[in-house]
Amino acid sequence: MSIKEGDKLPDATLFIMEEGKPTPKTTQDLFGGKKVVVFAVPGAYTPTCSQAHLPGYVVNADAIKAKGVDSIVCISVNDAFVMESWGTDKNANEIMMVGDGNGQFTSAIGLEMDGSGFGLGTRSQRYAMIVDDGVVSTLSVEDPGQLEVSKAEAILEVL
Repeated sequence: MSIKEGDKLPDATLFIMEEGKPTPKTTQDLFGGKKVVVFAVPGAYTPTCSQAHLPGYVVNADAIKAKGVDSIVCISVNDAFVMESWGTDKNANEIMMVGDGNGQFTSAIGLEMDGSGFGLGTRSQRYAMIVDDGVVSTLSVEDPGQLEVSKAEAILEVL
């Protein structure tokens, strides 16, 4: 069963790069006491993620933060090294690039998908959510192969 609006995010550990090394961050660290826009992608460097999903948030980061958002978090079932490199390549300076390399968080919220047909293994579904102090206030999960409800422009409308 997947997470739904009104649910508290489960305890999980994710990773970001700090001082050249993967650094664990708990869901409390990332979401506690903050308003956060989270978007998840099936994989760094994959076509839709690289050409549209992440770039939309890069372009709209200031407008999103102007709506009272403390941070924008991009999560993928990739390691923190890959997430940092992808963020650098895409000029995602205003976005926290977070690795869920073991898929712990993705599994805990029930939003994993089977990408083994493409050689990707278990990955995250594409989604966006607004999280207020660790509680999901908005959740927008894409249908397979789509980028409509989780894109930056759609989240801006909800904010």
